Amino acid sequence: MSPLPARPADRPLVMGVVNVTPDSFSDGGRWFDPRAAIDHAHSLIAQGADILDVGGESTRPGAARPTDEEELARVLPVVRELAPVVPVSVDTMRASVAQACVEAGVAIVNDVSGGLADARMAEVVAQAQVPYVAMHWRGHSHDMQTRTQYDDVVEDVLRELAQRRDALLDAGVRPELLVLDPGLGFAKTAAQNWAVLAATARFAELGHELLVGASRKSFLATVGSLDGEPIPADERDAATAAVSVVLAQAKVWAIRVHEVRSTRAACDVVAALERAR
Repeated sequence: MSPLPARPADRPLVMGVVNVTPDSFSDGGRWFDPRAAIDHAHSLIAQGADILDVGGESTRPGAARPTDEEELARVLPVVRELAPVVPVSVDTMRASVAQACVEAGVAIVNDVSGGLADARMAEVVAQAQVPYVAMHWRGHSHDMQTRTQYDDVVEDVLRELAQRRDALLDAGVRPELLVLDPGLGFAKTAAQNWAVLAATARFAELGHELLVGASRKSFLATVGSLDGEPIPADERDAATAAVSVVLAQAKVWAIRVHEVRSTRAACDVVAALERAR
C-alpha cells in the first residue's frame, strides 16, 4: 500500500500542475512536448512543489477528449522520469491510464470525475491501494457548464460528494487513502465557485483530507482587474496566491497550483502568523 503523503504540521502540501496537453486553458500547450514537460516539472520542484500532478487530458470547458492511447503516450514518458524524484500524481479519468501509471511509479491517482467517468476506476485504485483524489463532477468538459443548476450549491455539492465517497468506500477504496475535492471550476458559475470556496471548512466535515484547485480558473479572471476586463489565465497567479492563503487557513491537505513559488510564500505567511499568536 502506498501511504497518503503527510501534510506538514504548518502548511498544506503544494501540488504543482504539469499539463502534457496541446490545449490547456492555463498555458496553451507550452509543456506538450515530454521533454518540455519534464523540464517544467523540475522548475516546479525548485520552486518548492511537494507533489507533481501530471495530466494528459485538458478539462477546460469545451475541451475534446484524447483517445486512451493518446493520453497514455503523453503522460507515461513524463511519469517514468519524474516518479523516482518526487511523489507524482496522475490526473486522469481513465482506469487504464491510472493502472499503467501506477505500474510506472505514480504515488496518487487524481480523478476529476470521482470515478463516474470510468466504472473500473474504483476497482483499479482499490486493488492498487494508492491514494485516490475524488472530485465533485457532473459531466465531461464539452457540456459541464450546462450543469450548473443547484438548489443550494454548497449543500448539493456536499451531498453529491458524500455519495461518491460512500460508493468508493463500498467499492474497496481505503478510507485513509481517499481525498476529496469540491471541484472548483467544474459545473459551477463564478458565484457558485465563490460560495463553495467560502464553505471549505464544511467539506472537511465529510471526514477526509481535502485537495482544492482554484489556480488560474475563470472565476478569478476579474480579481485585480482595474477595468473589469478578464485577466489572461497565466496572469492570475496573484489571485491564486490570495486563495491559497484562505486554503492554508482552512488547513486543507493540499493546494493544486500552476505556479508554486507564490503559493508556498502564501502558506509561509499563514504559518508565520500562527507561530506568532
